[in-house]
Amino acid sequence: MTAESTRIDFRYLSEPDMIRAGVTDIAACVGTMEEALVLLADGDYRMAGASGNSHGAQINFPAHPDHEGMPADGPDRRFMAMPAYLGGRFRAAGVKWYGSNTENRKHDLPRSIHLFILNDADTGAPKAVMSANLLSAYRTGAVPGVGVKHLAVQGATTVGIIGPGVMSRTILSAAISQRPGIRTVKIKGRSAGSTERAAQWIRDHHPQLTEVRIVDSEQEAVEGSDILIAGTSTSPDGPSGFPYFRADQLKPGALLLMPAAARLDDDFVRSDRANLVVDYTGLYSEWYEENGPDVTYEQLLGIPGNRWWDMYKEGSLPREKLVNIGDIAAGRAPGRTDDGQIFCYSIGGMPVEDVAWACDLYDRAVADDIGTTLNLWETPELR
Repeated sequence: MTAESTRIDFRYLSEPDMIRAGVTDIAACVGTMEEALVLLADGDYRMAGASGNSHGAQINFPAHPDHEGMPADGPDRRFMAMPAYLGGRFRAAGVKWYGSNTENRKHDLPRSIHLFILNDADTGAPKAVMSANLLSAYRTGAVPGVGVKHLAVQGATTVGIIGPGVMSRTILSAAISQRPGIRTVKIKGRSAGSTERAAQWIRDHHPQLTEVRIVDSEQEAVEGSDILIAGTSTSPDGPSGFPYFRADQLKPGALLLMPAAARLDDDFVRSDRANLVVDYTGLYSEWYEENGPDVTYEQLLGIPGNRWWDMYKEGSLPREKLVNIGDIAAGRAPGRTDDGQIFCYSIGGMPVEDVAWACDLYDRAVADDIGTTLNLWETPELR
């Protein structure tokens, strides 16, 4: 081999570089996530673990470490690696690596700090190293956006948000990109200051809205809303502290977007009124196998799909009631057939989504020469 053929360069993309490459283009991201979710349903992917469905590998810490300097357990205190391969036109591998600690907010830092590495699927060579907080945030918002595209009523005008953090804001942006007739947003938050900041962010970024209103109760957020967003983390109180979507408060035709902790009554989940959709059943199956039947959904992330999978495994919910959004997008499973149906969409989040959006941003960066090209080697010292 010549020195030229063994040379490996990769592109470094800072957060400003990622913005220039289009990471905040939520409508484009929804389209890319739709492709990724169809490929998932097709089986053209791999994630970690023997089944290829693992969310990733996580480092947790003991509550009382024996060793000086070791971090102690705390809210959202972990390190995590999320590797994946995605086929189709993407045909690439990558890994998102991040550290998370709620205490970061005291230092004006995000709760979690993300980095993404994109690799050539054949050689394994790095193609890019990317700042990934925005990558992760926007793909997280766009996956529910695919649900809005296929499951929300066409004339949706009102969105209710319980937990108006960053995730809920990008989900709202995705929803508006798919249903531009949205005009009213109702917000229920935990603290007055952060809720008002979220409301002002929404007003500033979506001036076409006619009303952005802070409400005092979950019931006010739920009632009359065409689209509902659950954006709170797990609660030390368990499910009693999760956003509660009471069946009798749901508007006919409502779409529930649940990428975080949320609670539904089991009787409603089993009923014909509830149409259950997940981002991908393989993820919930793997979470169940990794953690065992004694670890319930409220001990994981509080995501409803984990509860639904528990119900399936205990024999109280038919397996066929859980439908992949990718199968709906591909036309293999029915979506909305009338404006009275209620859809409950559970989103766990998967690294294949990061791979897909990273690929598109990398291609834009190369085309527009965004970022910094760095050299790994001219010729490897050991081979």
